[in-house]
Amino acid sequence: MRRDEMRVLAWATAAALMVAGTSRGVVADDKVETKAGVVEGTKAANGVRAFLGIPFAEPPVGDLRWRAPRPVRRWEGVREARAFAPGPIQNALVAAMTGAPPKFSEDCLYLNVWTPAKAPDERLPVMVWIYGGAFAMGSTNVPAYDGSRLAEQGVVIVSVAYRVGPLGFLAHPELSREGGGVSGNYGLRDQVAGLEWVRENVAAFGGDPGRVTIFGESAGGISVSMLAASPKAKGLFHRAIAQSGGSFAPPKLADEGGQNVRPLKLVEAEGERFLDDLEVADVAAARALPAADLIKLPRWWWPTFDGEVLPGDQYELYRKGEFHDTPVLIGTNSDEGALFVRPGRSTTPEAFAALVRAGYGEHAEAILAAYPHATPDEAFRATKGLFRDAAFAWHVWTWARLQAEKGAGPAFVYYFDHRTPRSPDGASHAAEIPYVFRNLGNLGIVADFLSGDPRPEDRAASDLMSAYWVQFAKAGDPNRDGLPAWPAFTAAAPQVMTFDAAPSARPVPNLPQLEALDAYYAWRREKVKGGRP
Repeated sequence: MRRDEMRVLAWATAAALMVAGTSRGVVADDKVETKAGVVEGTKAANGVRAFLGIPFAEPPVGDLRWRAPRPVRRWEGVREARAFAPGPIQNALVAAMTGAPPKFSEDCLYLNVWTPAKAPDERLPVMVWIYGGAFAMGSTNVPAYDGSRLAEQGVVIVSVAYRVGPLGFLAHPELSREGGGVSGNYGLRDQVAGLEWVRENVAAFGGDPGRVTIFGESAGGISVSMLAASPKAKGLFHRAIAQSGGSFAPPKLADEGGQNVRPLKLVEAEGERFLDDLEVADVAAARALPAADLIKLPRWWWPTFDGEVLPGDQYELYRKGEFHDTPVLIGTNSDEGALFVRPGRSTTPEAFAALVRAGYGEHAEAILAAYPHATPDEAFRATKGLFRDAAFAWHVWTWARLQAEKGAGPAFVYYFDHRTPRSPDGASHAAEIPYVFRNLGNLGIVADFLSGDPRPEDRAASDLMSAYWVQFAKAGDPNRDGLPAWPAFTAAAPQVMTFDAAPSARPVPNLPQLEALDAYYAWRREKVKGGRP
């Protein structure tokens, strides 16, 4: 598989001895009692202890394949929690781009905790990381996601695994009958189960279950957006951070441009075709197949509007006030498309025009006018720009507008435009992750963005971003003394914090392009209401 093909696949988580009658908490320096039993983590390094590979649900194997996660069973004795569990079943070649070790298993529902707390009564803010990977890949053991450096700033970090690909998102009429009328979205249900574990157990690690921030990037950021409107996640988090993620487009009924989430019936029909291609007669036979066989057939896997985990079009839900009203911190990168788009035959002026006309219907000419594409260089930039805006930036801008209009919690919006010698045109997709986690030496998929030793300006950007993220987790507002002022996004003053050589709040970038897409999505939404793709 060529590297450019892998890129496309990629981007389609009291210090004392316990005595009878006391609450759960620290048993010894490196032991903590959870509801299911005692776990033993690592010795403290720089004041942070790590507890890796803690099960939060029963292994989803055998008859539990394609079922909602079940509560983990209690164990006796002390369970070692010093190594990451395997990641979920996925394409190992693509996953290798992230720097994750090649360890995958269907038995994958584990989470990790990094805590600087010395006693459970410290009640530190909690940040729960949800990884990206186009809902087809991803794992918590990616080096860039190591939570120890972020935890040093006074927060408990938790990263949660979830099923991806067909094991996480297959829907099928048989599965819907088993599931009380719904199927698919098992990966999202895993995320909810992880958050339920946090609610029940994080206090034992010194965290505050009443001050939980969910944060994620790409599919993880999209997941954060979906959880923000999912009845299943009610009360499980209190702030939300989405890095290059959001889901506010209308349902995808055919081949509409810039839309991904389909209604359950369409996904069930795709599930029937998938089983046919596997040459199995029913779900029971599919459950008997080795998990590795299920990822051999190329398919596009995504959450679905099932009416339960995802009730419907998130834009409409927000318009009706049906969402979890928390402070949000959301944003995009300046050159998101650089990870997915390479100059060549697919980025000529003719190819760009054909792409837009095929997906954007009667709004195609307005979209083409918003993205100059007369020369090969312009067409390359237009292809990247449309990818950025349709996949990420329009959703973030729309989320911020809806939150500002319909919610009491403020919205803080950013634009990551940090540039490096390797990436002079802007910040590519996922480039901000090591800056947020303060892991500039663990780059994985963004090695093309930043290579070699970090420069002073890279470290300064990382210090600033991580400080904002932690302050937001602490207070629901990224502002504090010593940091540049970051105003909340409002209709009257739609400012975004731009992270570049001179970070400051500025007007929304790429606004004409976003407005052109906004008109397109409004048109698509009306067609969906009329029952037409």
